Amino acid sequence: MPVTKQTDRLDRVIIRFSGDSGDGMQLTGDLFTSQTASFGNDLATLPNFPAEIRAPAGTLPGVSSFQLHFADHDILTPGDAPNVLVAMNPAALRANLADVSPGGELIVNTDEFTKRAMQKAGYETSPLEDGSLDGYHVHSVPLNTLTAAALADSGLTRKDADRCKNMFALGLLSWMYHRPTEGTEKFLRAKFAKKPAIAEANVAAFRAGWNFGETTEDFAVSYEVAPATAAFPSGTYRNISGNLALSYGLIAAARQADLPLFLGSYPITPASDILHELSRHKNFGVRTFQAEDEIAAVGAALGAAFGGALAVTTTSGPGILLKAETIALAVSLELPLVVIDIQRGGPSTGLPTKTEQADLLQAMYGRNGEAPVPIVAPMTSADCFDAALEATRIALAYRTPVFLLSDGYLANGSEPWRIPHPQDLPDLRVQFARSPNHTLADGTEVFWPYKRDPKTLARPWAVPGTPGLEHRIGGIEKQDGSGNISYDPANHE
Repeated sequence: MPVTKQTDRLDRVIIRFSGDSGDGMQLTGDLFTSQTASFGNDLATLPNFPAEIRAPAGTLPGVSSFQLHFADHDILTPGDAPNVLVAMNPAALRANLADVSPGGELIVNTDEFTKRAMQKAGYETSPLEDGSLDGYHVHSVPLNTLTAAALADSGLTRKDADRCKNMFALGLLSWMYHRPTEGTEKFLRAKFAKKPAIAEANVAAFRAGWNFGETTEDFAVSYEVAPATAAFPSGTYRNISGNLALSYGLIAAARQADLPLFLGSYPITPASDILHELSRHKNFGVRTFQAEDEIAAVGAALGAAFGGALAVTTTSGPGILLKAETIALAVSLELPLVVIDIQRGGPSTGLPTKTEQADLLQAMYGRNGEAPVPIVAPMTSADCFDAALEATRIALAYRTPVFLLSDGYLANGSEPWRIPHPQDLPDLRVQFARSPNHTLADGTEVFWPYKRDPKTLARPWAVPGTPGLEHRIGGIEKQDGSGNISYDPANHE
């Protein structure tokens, strides 16, 4: 007799995929997120991975996870307590169990619960047998065995077949929550286009997981979360991470300002993705410079601002420490510079892959002379696009460095983003100085680099090499207007 399945309607679900860093949890989470976005749910994600290059397999420090919160209404966070935990090994179960809501569902890969693996995770007895999981709804699934059986005719080795078990788990969860499957299969075939055997093995494992959910008696209930139609104004949407939204926002800002975009950056987690992304867009007049250190990166960016470009530098908290002197120089020079700080836990090296919003006071006051700098902070991953436009607007309009404070959660997390129409973007064009702007007592026309616009108090921006606009700028105190060296207290104030 066919198994009769019950379908329950839910308004929201929080799922966490967890396993070793090599178990493909980030890819699994990304694909489930793509399915969910295409279905029309509102969503928020939280990727989480170790800071070590590769912590020992099967240990608590080596656990990687991906959390997804999706709903039929507007949501703002990836949630705190998962309703469902997919644990690929004992360490994943132990590291995440305390977060799971009481009565939550645990999908446990029993093939990995060997005596040695449980000892490495700190279990003296099997949690599957000692009653410690009685408060949860446990699904014991031998993922390795089922995946190997599904791929028995694929020609892959057992080791290669085991690497597909995350796709089996993804197929199972896709069945449980009625996720569309076409996009996942298309992605897998594109990702492994040069290795068609691997591509088809992953697709087969994915389908096997879906079929397992459909046929096994252990999963008697599937769940339906309706699209969040009321949460989204009409438009074209895509799923986007904060760093990608920031990158697109900077490109859009440069186009709206009719300026070349220059990024001076030194790789640092979790800001490096902005450098990676912008380097792909030379066709939009973007120039990226991977410097030898943080100081060189911001120095190059400030030089680009002096040369008339939309200048940006990206980093995290430790990099802001090193850039502080040059940012103060930008304050003194009154040049537009967008300083993006993707915050992480500190102090010092701190927590490179963990999120924290703890750089605010450093951004506000971390310069000598208490040099003031405007600060913009996005509230969601999608809002990073608008934050980039706003930071650029302030920097260009007032000739000042501007801090944009994002963080690791916004940077790596994702949510639906309504793609704006170009005509709805702000006009950010600026007028460079073209001619002398001051007349001396003897009638001589000269260019004063610090003569201010009466409305914005911004000084003129003169591109080096413009005839007749030769001027001197630097970090030493300057007289307002002329830019000559000044030691006058009233001028300083």
